[in-house]
Amino acid sequence: MTAASEVFYRKVLADPLLSPYFDDVDMDRQVAKQAAFLTMALGGPNAYTGRDLRTAHAGLAGLTDDHVDHVIAHLADTLRELGAADDDIAGAGAIAASVRDDVLNR
Repeated sequence: MTAASEVFYRKVLADPLLSPYFDDVDMDRQVAKQAAFLTMALGGPNAYTGRDLRTAHAGLAGLTDDHVDHVIAHLADTLRELGAADDDIAGAGAIAASVRDDVLNR
């Protein structure tokens, strides 16, 4: 999951819509948190100790459905690039979409 998180964040940081949200973020720490979160979200052992998604994203002004759509697309592209099966990619996308309202605080 660490490799997937690193590839994912390279895509996110190259995206002009998303990259400004990471200007002051320790990316090594972010990659580790994302890897633990993805492991937990995809059914692996739960080593995630970060904040819940609503709290973690509450201070990010201006987040919209477009931002979430970009994140989900980058996640799918990452998993596809790493050789994940289409069913697994769809499942990961469904999980990401299911937390949209938490990320957008609505």
